[in-house]
Amino acid sequence: MEIQVSDIGHIIQLSVAPVFLLTGVGTTMTVLTNRLGRITDRSRVLEERLRAGPDEESRKELQDELNTLYPRAHMINRAIIFSTACALLVSMVIASLFLGDALNVDLSKAIAVFFITAMFCLVLGLVFLLREILVATGNLHRSKIVPIERIER
Repeated sequence: MEIQVSDIGHIIQLSVAPVFLLTGVGTTMTVLTNRLGRITDRSRVLEERLRAGPDEESRKELQDELNTLYPRAHMINRAIIFSTACALLVSMVIASLFLGDALNVDLSKAIAVFFITAMFCLVLGLVFLLREILVATGNLHRSKIVPIERIER
């Protein structure tokens, strides 16, 4: 089994598109982990306020907000799981492209299965992200936060 430089160049050409996809998935995962971090930080602040023993009205508001944060964190966790699975499957596509071409083995069916499954995982991850965003913005509308008016100078 001798691999020529031209063969390696061809393998690299085949794997460029999945590598770009992997970069996009990585960027999406950065967004997801940042959102999860903000949700977690906000939950900790609210839980600390609840432990401080606020009045009954404040307690209800804090608990209501916490009750929306927990499902949001769950949705973001699901999005992270599916995005991670997508990244792993895309990595398997890249590895299969290299192995198949280097060893002269037909891995086209495995590559197709990995890629299609990766796309399903990506779609599911994005659906969970969209659901979380809709819950977050819906909560803003329900709480009817009134913007602070500008002071004209």
